[in-house]
Formats: sequence, C-alpha cells, structure tokens
Amino acid sequence: MQQLANRIKQEGAKLGFQDVRITSTDVSKHFGHLKDWLEQKLNGEMAWMNNNLELRAHPEHLQEGTLRIISVRMDYMHDQAQAENVLNNPEKAYISRYALGRDYHKLIRKRLTQLGKIISDMGQEHGYRAFVDSAPVLERGLAENAGLGWIGKNTMLINAKAGSYFFIGELFTNLPLPVDPPLEKMHCGSCTACLDLCPTNAFIGPHKLDARKCISYLTIEYDGIIDEALRPLMGNRIYGCDDCQVVCPWNKFTQTSQEQDFKARNQLDDSDLLTLFEWSEEAFLKNTEGSPIRRAGYQKWQRNIAIALGNAPQSDATLNALMNKRDTASEMVKEHIDWAIAQQQSKASQIKAAQVP
Repeated sequence: MQQLANRIKQEGAKLGFQDVRITSTDVSKHFGHLKDWLEQKLNGEMAWMNNNLELRAHPEHLQEGTLRIISVRMDYMHDQAQAENVLNNPEKAYISRYALGRDYHKLIRKRLTQLGKIISDMGQEHGYRAFVDSAPVLERGLAENAGLGWIGKNTMLINAKAGSYFFIGELFTNLPLPVDPPLEKMHCGSCTACLDLCPTNAFIGPHKLDARKCISYLTIEYDGIIDEALRPLMGNRIYGCDDCQVVCPWNKFTQTSQEQDFKARNQLDDSDLLTLFEWSEEAFLKNTEGSPIRRAGYQKWQRNIAIALGNAPQSDATLNALMNKRDTASEMVKEHIDWAIAQQQSKASQIKAAQVP
C-alpha cells in the first residue's frame, strides 16, 4: 500500500497537482467548528450550509465504502504584482484572482477522475469519486488533516511553501492507503494582518468570519440590497475579495501557476469598471462562458459594478454611464445605481466648492 501511495502521488504530479496527500475520513474536529459557526448564524443567507450536516460530519457516507481521501492542491495565481496594482486603482475592476480563468470545478474534477482511472489501471479494483467544491465536504478540514497546510486565522488553507492562492479537491477511495500526518505546527503565530486589514471588518476573531460582512459573500452569494454602510468599504471589488490573502505574509511564497487554463480571459485581470458596466447581459454571458463568474449572474454583476463606480473618482463619464443604465435596470440594481449617482454628484459638488476662491 505504501508503494501504491507513492505511485499515486507521482501520477498526481504528472496531472498538474502541486501536492497530493492522503488522509482518513475523520473530520470531527472541523465539524464541531462548522456547527458552532452555523449556530451563530454567521453564514448569512447561505441556508444550504445547514443541509446535509450528517454527510459533512461523515464524508464516507458520500461514497459507499470510502476508507481514504486523496487530497490535492493546484496553484492558480499568475501575476500577484498585477493583482495588487489593480486593487489599488479605483477605476479598475478587481475580480478575485481565482475566478479569472476557466472554471476550476470542471478542470480539477476531470484530473481527479483521471487519477482514479490511473489507479484502476494499476490493477487496483477500487471505487472512487471526485469532489471539487461540489458536495457537502469539509474540504479544508480534510486538506489540513492530510498535511496540505493549516487553516489560518483568515479561514483560508495556508501552505508554508506556496501561500494560499491554490485550489483543493478530493478523490474518495476504498483503498486502505497509509495516511499522511497533518503538520505538527501551525504557522500564523502572533500575526493578525488578515483580521486587522479586512476592508469590512468581517472577522470577529481568529478563524471566525462573519459572512454577512464579507465582500466575497456580498458580491457572489448575496442576492439582495447591500447595506449602505458596507458599500464604501467595498472599493473596486466587484467579484470576490482577496485582501485577507494579499496581506498574508505567507503569500510571499506564492508559486506562479503553470496551468494555462487559469490565465485571465477577456482581459478581466485588468479591465476598467466603465468597460464592464457597459456590457449587455448577452455580452456578460458570452465573456464569462466557462468561468466561475457566471455564478453571480448579470444582475449582481451590475449591482457590484455600480457600487464600485460610486466609490470611483468623480468623472462625467462615470456619472453619464450610471444615468444611462438607470432606466433599464432592475429595481435591485437601480437602488445601487441611485446610490452611486449620489456619490458621484457629492464628489462633484465637493470639487466645485474647493475651486471657489
């Protein structure tokens, strides 16, 4: 079994995984944390997280006979410096770096399924099933148990040699493979950069995120009208937020991804807010085909950009774009456009007042 485990890791590397490790199905420690988090209703409107708790607690029930879980890591960052430049330019649209290329769900699940077939071709009759953020699986808990990294104070999985800009996935198998140990030490130490510098103060403590204030939740998961108090804090972030990773010291070790499918499509890594705001729904669907951005949908896309335009420097072009979109927008989007118009007009008045001798 040890020789087989070594072969599996070698074949996983050939498939593009930067790390492949093996763990048991025990997630009791992490399930307790999840249950506590849900009881405090910190999941916002993500009611689906309360579903299938039995499966979350016992991943072996997702695939009959599962004894081991092969946990994998795949890096996705292509240009960390450019990401920070865009984040610091209020006229640009910041999109979380994980979402710029091809949808990772399909790519990684396909590779994991290939790995399962390769194991079968080694003469191992085994049942297997691949998961990538697509089922009630405590993925970060399993990855931590397998030694892929540790769950940091920002709730992200962090690897001492690669930072946190990576995807994880799992291959469930009924083979009794030897398990890898978790890391003996966690490495956040006394650092609290992620907690202190979150734009919306979404962390209520180490390892505890209030999703209701998290920009990733607000721009992707939340369907409604965003609290006015949070809008100015969102800056130019229109899909997701990477700030708790940007400020993490461990991301100085980020590895540049060799996966071409994770490279940015349609210049979404460096686009002006106005350019994206002008997209019709048809253009949105065309330009996000095969992308995880599709998940948000056009209405939230417009809502999020409207907020960012309200936060952008004053310009007549921005004000005109907002006014032109207003009459055809949905009521939900119109609420945010009106706020952005008011922000732009207020800035124009301040500039005008400052010019009066």
